[in-house]
This record gives sequence, structure tokens and C-alpha cells, in this order.
Amino acid sequence: MQQDYTYAVARIRYRETKLLSDADLGSLMASKDVDSCMRLLRDKGWGNNGELTPDSLLKLEEKKLWDLTAEIIDNLSVLNFLLIPNVFHNLKVAIKCITRDIEPDGLFISNAVEDPEKIYQAVKSREYGDLPEYMRDCAKEAMTTLLQTSDGQLCDIIVDKACMDYVYALGKESDNDIIRLYCELFVASADIKIAVRCANIGKQQDFIRRALAKCDTLDIDRLCAAACESRDAVLSYLGTTEYRSAVDAITVSMSAFEKWCDDYLTSVMKPQKWEPFGIGPVVAYIIARQNEIKAVRMILSAKVNDLPEQTIKERLRDMYV
Repeated sequence: MQQDYTYAVARIRYRETKLLSDADLGSLMASKDVDSCMRLLRDKGWGNNGELTPDSLLKLEEKKLWDLTAEIIDNLSVLNFLLIPNVFHNLKVAIKCITRDIEPDGLFISNAVEDPEKIYQAVKSREYGDLPEYMRDCAKEAMTTLLQTSDGQLCDIIVDKACMDYVYALGKESDNDIIRLYCELFVASADIKIAVRCANIGKQQDFIRRALAKCDTLDIDRLCAAACESRDAVLSYLGTTEYRSAVDAITVSMSAFEKWCDDYLTSVMKPQKWEPFGIGPVVAYIIARQNEIKAVRMILSAKVNDLPEQTIKERLRDMYV
């Protein structure tokens, strides 16, 4: 029997009314400086009663999101698919800090399924058996590869591939359509980015094949062959898939493609507003809130660096509300 998330959904319904709208983002962009943006955000309930920097504000809002999630969901493991990328990020940080003999202070992401300090100590002592089973092999391989070759990029693809494989597996194990969809899009979008970037710099087939992860909506063999040929060949292949509408975005830039991915996910999540019992509305809200924080980060960064408003408009994601 599927778990009933009626209480969680009820709490989320109220929180959805507090999400920033496209009009709110417009007001933020129209603000004359960072201080004006911060005042508008405080009026919208962001922050706390203290004075915060833009960076500390964003970190606080991320913490609020996961504190709320822990409050309304009894078993957070159902959301592991959203947090697992943070675990593998922390693994990369641990490996690179250890091999460079530096401390990882402030580099770990706190919202993760596994304790980053435990990951760090396990890798440092080469006690890979102390790591979760799903990351033991890749941790050992990545560490050994970096020590033997000093190839940070190869180390990254070993860890990133393991992350993609695990997220894909979590999606296949789930009986929830939204979770399966999210995991599939996570892997497929990563594969597309890898293929395009490898084609741009002329990477060889062995490297590309090693970096790509299995998913259901892309033929990895065809994608790999296309990436070996050219960027145009990659775009041509994508034109035969359900990601054909992403081709124009990729032609503009990878930033435009990342926006396309987020907007596509937002569009398929919106029907969850009418789902009263399942985990879908909670997943949709978390993704919406993360996109909201990402949008505010862009705007604040633009104000700090005096970037043109049009530049930010081109990168802002569609809002959930």
C-alpha cells in the first residue's frame, strides 16, 4: 500500500502560496541595487530578523526548505533521489582535498544523505568498506585514478557516472511516476551535456562511453557515436528523440539548455498541484523552491556585478506559481 501524504500535501499547499511569482522576480530585477532586493525579499518572508548577506540569506532559505521537509515527511529516504547528487559532490571534494593535502572547510554540501565527514575520513584512511555500498567502488577507483594520473577530469567522470547510475536505479525502483520522471530527466540531461561538451572539444570514444550513463529515453550507443562525430551530429540525433525541443536551446548555449531542462521539469510538475494524497506535490514543491532560490541567486549576483537586466531575463527559469 502506498503511503498517504495528505498531511504533507496540506502543509505544502499553504507554502505554495508563498512562492515567488514571475511578477515578484520582475520586481527584484527592477530594484536599483542589492539592498533593495534584500528588502523586497524580507517583505516576502525571506530571511529572519537579523541582518544577512546575500549568500547567508540563500543558505538560510535552503535550510528552511529541508527543515520543513523533515518536519512533514516521516521517512526522508523517499527523497534520496534529490539528495544523492550532494553525496557524490562531497565525495569529489573529499578525494581532491585529500590528494592536495588541504582541509575541506566550507566545501561540503550539508543537505546530503550521508555525513560528509564520515565520507572524508573513510576515503582518507582508504577504508572504503566504511562507505555506503553504492559508492565504494567508484570512491576507490576515483581515488586511485587521481593518485596515478593526476587527471581531475577523469576522476570527476568516474564519480559523476556512479551518481547518474544510482539516481537512475532509484528511479527504476520507485513506484511513483514523478520520481521516475525526475530521475530519468536527471540522467538524460546529464548525458546530453556530456555529449555536447565532448563533441565540442573532440574527446575520444572511450572517454565519452565511460562518461555516459544508461537511461530509457536516449540510445547511449547512438549518442556516443554522434558525440565522436561532431556537435551537429549530436543535435541531429537529439532531433529524433523526445528532447528535440531542446535543440534550439543547445544551439544558443549550455546555459540555455540548463534553463530548458528546468523549465521542462517545472511544466511536467505543475499537474501535481491537484494531487491530494501522493508524494508528488512535495517533490514538485522542493524542485520549485530550489528553482526559486536559484533565480534569486542569479538576480542578486547580477546586482552585485552590475550585469544587464536582459542577460538575467534570458536565464531565469519559469516559476511554479
